[in-house]
Parts: sequence; structure tokens; C-alpha cells
Amino acid sequence: MAKEGVDMTEETEYMIDRHAGKEAVNVESPSNAKEMRAVVLAGFGGLNKLRVTKKAMPEPQDGEVKIRVKACGLNFLDLMVRQGNIDNPPKTPLVPGFECCGIVESVAENTQGFEIGDRVMAFMNYNAWAEVVCTPVDFVYKMPDDMTFTEAAAFSLNFVAAYMMLFEVASLQEGMSVLVHSAGGAVGQAVAQLCSTVPNVTVFGIASCFKHTSIKDSVTHLFDRNADYIQEVKKISPDGVDIVLDCLCGENTGKSLSLLKPLGTYILYGASNMVTGETKSFFSFAKSWWQVEKVNPIKLYEENKVIAGFSLLNLLFKQGGCNLVKSAMDKLLSLYEQKKIRPVVDSLWALEEVKEAMQRIHDRGNIGKLILDVEKSPTPLMANDSTETSEAGEEEEEPEGDNDSKERMPFIH
Repeated sequence: MAKEGVDMTEETEYMIDRHAGKEAVNVESPSNAKEMRAVVLAGFGGLNKLRVTKKAMPEPQDGEVKIRVKACGLNFLDLMVRQGNIDNPPKTPLVPGFECCGIVESVAENTQGFEIGDRVMAFMNYNAWAEVVCTPVDFVYKMPDDMTFTEAAAFSLNFVAAYMMLFEVASLQEGMSVLVHSAGGAVGQAVAQLCSTVPNVTVFGIASCFKHTSIKDSVTHLFDRNADYIQEVKKISPDGVDIVLDCLCGENTGKSLSLLKPLGTYILYGASNMVTGETKSFFSFAKSWWQVEKVNPIKLYEENKVIAGFSLLNLLFKQGGCNLVKSAMDKLLSLYEQKKIRPVVDSLWALEEVKEAMQRIHDRGNIGKLILDVEKSPTPLMANDSTETSEAGEEEEEPEGDNDSKERMPFIH
């Protein structure tokens, strides 16, 4: 049995009372169980597969905490999950989302380290995009006092991934050079900030032209993803770079490997080039696979190069890496409290605006992190909520185009 909080914060009590009033209407459960709003993916495919609906509120099991969610992070991986563009996708319907933050509402028996009212952020193995979540304490971290919920939702996945790739996998040290693809994204901006904590690190950023003005101060050198950045980098650093962080895959793999110095490390942590249209495309998958340079181990041996892969979620949920992640999070929170790092937030969206938010990621229009704000009301500029909005992005987009024509909407944070 969970130990329900008698002394909840007034804020949490208000939230519960407010939602309870709404949920008293049209309750479908025969037992009148408490319900919550959640984003549900009905099946793999386009944006029309997403709905905001009512679901039974979960209760914590032994070793878990129940969190009243304030905000959730939205990542490119969520788009790939929606399309079914991942290995061994889970069965649908499901609630997407891998990270959230909020207030601890109850604590199950045999659960230590957290109390009712604690402000926390958490990794989730799906189910994050909901008003209430339950998760084991191994995946939950207390927020610093001055961290906002918006920042917390933008912090966990991106900064931990960036930190572990730079320091645990590639062993970033003073005087090294780093090339990061998608430098304007949430991970790219986290990488740039973490590199600035090490003396004399040179950061080469690759991004679409329309993002350059916003991110030019975060990196040492910035190049257009459509230009011949290989030659531009070599003009500055003829020997190449020490570390390459690649979330694109495809043809960028061979280009990136050609830039590595001896003893350099190439890390693949995504494959966004496989996503072109709104739904999963076998052609895009095949093209991306075909463009990847086939790696000859003997050549790696001769050239003294290292190729690595990194998946934070697999490390957490499949490979028992909780202690490694906790160590990284402790160091990151210390850097945050020293004001050396801070998440870059692109925009805030209501749950009912999840389709529009996901379309923005699909268009590669974001600079920093997109946040689903659970308490935010849909913006009047939007179409109706996710049960009514029309399917967007039907035409195949061209991710490498110069998006100068994109205008930021009034709801951008």
C-alpha cells in the first residue's frame, strides 16, 4: 500500500482537487477509479495516431514513487517511436515519453530517499506524457531548489547523454576538439555547454543556416550542414578532430570518420536521417543504411580510430546502468548549481498541442528543447486539441533545406 500524503503541498492539493472536479464527469471505469489525462499513441504511423485521452491513474508499487507531472521532455526519439522506426518497438496503444518532472505525491512501502512534496525529475521507460506517473526510485532525482520545472524537463536526457558521451566514452580532456552534428538541438547545446567547462576545447558545430545567429556564441566554429564542412574543418584543423558526435547517421558517418585524428573517437547516438516523411519510410531506411560507410576493422587498427555507439535509455533500462547515470547526474547538478550549464528551451506546448510540437521537431525547426507543459492550456492560434487537429506534415520534408522562411510562433518560450 502506498503511503498517501496527508501533508501535501498546497500546490499539489490544488492540482488534485482541480482535476478531480473535471474527472467526475464521464468516468468510464465501472469502479469510478481516478483518471488522468495522457497522450496515447494508438498505433505506429503519422500524427493522426496521437490522442489526448483519459486513463486510469497508476498507483506506486514497492520501490516506486508517484509523481504529479508538471512538464515532460519531447525528443527526436519520440518521433521515431511514433513511426515505429526503432528496434523491437513496444505494442500499441502506449503512452510515449521518456522523461518528466513534477512533485512526489505518494511513496510506496520499501521506498527510501524521497518524501511527499519533493520536486523531482525522472527517466521513464515510456509513459511520461501523462498527468501522473509511477517509477522506481532508481530513475528519480531531486531537483535543485532554483531549477524550474521547464528546465528540469529539458535537463535529464540531453545533459546526461552529452556528459556520458564526452567524458565516459570519449574521455574529453583539455585542449581537445569536438565536432557535433545538429549543434542547435538540445543535445548539441548541452554538448557545447559541457565543452566550455574544460579549458581550451574547440567545438565545431554543424547546423542549418537559419539557426546560426541563435547558436553562434555557443560553439567555436559553426558550419552549414549543406556546405562542404569537411574541407572547412580541415582548413582550421588540418589533422582533424578528436571527437565526433553524430545523431544523423547515413552519409555523415563516412564524412565524420574521415575527420578523426589518430586515437579519435566517433560516437553514433541517433539516426535522424532515416526520418524524412511523416510515416516510416523503407526507402529512407535503406538509403541511410546504404550510405553508411562499411567499416573495416583492419582499417580502424591501422588508423588508430575508435567507433562507438551510445544509447542512454538502453543503458538505463536494459543494461543496469543506473549507478553510472546517477554519478553523471550528480556531477551535472553540481555544474548547474555553479551556473556553468543551463538547458536551452525552445518552446512550451500543451498536451493537446503534441502534434504541432512533434511537427516542429520533424521540421528540425527547434533550437534547444521542446517541452510539454501539462498545465498549459492550448494556444488559441492552434487548431483544436489533439482529438481534432488535422494531420500535419503530409509532404516529405527536406531536412537539409535552409529554413530561413520558418517563423517562430507566439507560443515559443
